Amino acid sequence: MADHWVENHKRDSWRRQAKASGYRARSAFKLKQIQERFNLVRDGDFVLDVGCHPGGWAQVAVELVGEQGRVVGVDLQPCAPVEGAVLLTGDITDSITQERILSELGGELLNVIVSDISPDITGKWDMDQSVALTLVADVMDFSLPLLRKGGGFTTKLFQGVGVDELIQAVQPHFSSVRRFSPDASRNSSSEVYLVCKHHTPWKAPKATIRARFEEAMDQLLGGNDLEDEPEPTPSSFQVRRRKVAGEFEEH
Repeated sequence: MADHWVENHKRDSWRRQAKASGYRARSAFKLKQIQERFNLVRDGDFVLDVGCHPGGWAQVAVELVGEQGRVVGVDLQPCAPVEGAVLLTGDITDSITQERILSELGGELLNVIVSDISPDITGKWDMDQSVALTLVADVMDFSLPLLRKGGGFTTKLFQGVGVDELIQAVQPHFSSVRRFSPDASRNSSSEVYLVCKHHTPWKAPKATIRARFEEAMDQLLGGNDLEDEPEPTPSSFQVRRRKVAGEFEEH
């Protein structure tokens, strides 16, 4: 009970700070703490905010990029306007939404991609974990070609099976890939943020991140263990012909 009280008190503390600071959600402090640690966003940057609802990260991003920067956000849920940002409603894995994002970019490349995206949670942990990691891979496959050389990327992950495999698939794209747990995250949460710096597009493998991630998961879970030509196994099973009326055995 004591631990539960402390956790609720800390959560309420971040919520109160968010309200006092004019942020829409306590999650704004997660991006602020990532920024304090890694200096991911700079003045004048062009930032894509994936999973921007309710707008807390977009608010922080607008502050960080200043008047010369730009922020474009996207989320399945409609988001109230954030001054200084363009917020789109749609599924980032859908081609129509992707075209809208490209239209907003106007041919420019991004300096930073920030993502607090999360799929709908079913309560079935293995399924939720798999969907969440695959979603991150899909977001990266779409957005990394839009990221400048030397650019940065941060995204939320949930610790569990497959995280190491996803990180291995991402590592060739950046010179620095780190995990970070902001203080503003709940102690009871398994979330962690992957912070990637110094985009190296010339090192990117030809296969997509999702394809390499799924291949690694197949190997991890034993999906590729079947032999191409298994040895035949002797059997005592025999087919016996059924007797037909009128047939008699000879003695």
